[in-house]
Amino acid sequence: MTSKELADKIAEALDSKKGIDIEVIDVMDKTTLADYFVIASGNSTTQIKALSDEVEFVLKKEYGLYPDHVEGRSGDRWMLLDYKDVVVHVFHPEDRAHYNLEKLWSTKKPEA
Repeated sequence: MTSKELADKIAEALDSKKGIDIEVIDVMDKTTLADYFVIASGNSTTQIKALSDEVEFVLKKEYGLYPDHVEGRSGDRWMLLDYKDVVVHVFHPEDRAHYNLEKLWSTKKPEA
């Protein structure tokens, strides 16, 4: 499975649990951290955990994949799942707006 296929599968899993504003961002040419970031929001710490759990469940069940690293298990408003080539960020909307990863890692040029 390519990193793009993995990112798309993660986006599908997030969508199946009603993830909000799911984005797949290609960061391949910008960093060695990952090829893609998948970003989504959940409206509560419970939904954020459920979204993250769904990604882990689907990837384990269908592909035998486990995250290399997980942050935010203690009911935080931001969870991170590191699948090496794909890093998943699940935010509370306020925290997502604050960190604004989409803008930070965007390949689009700012409008004049």
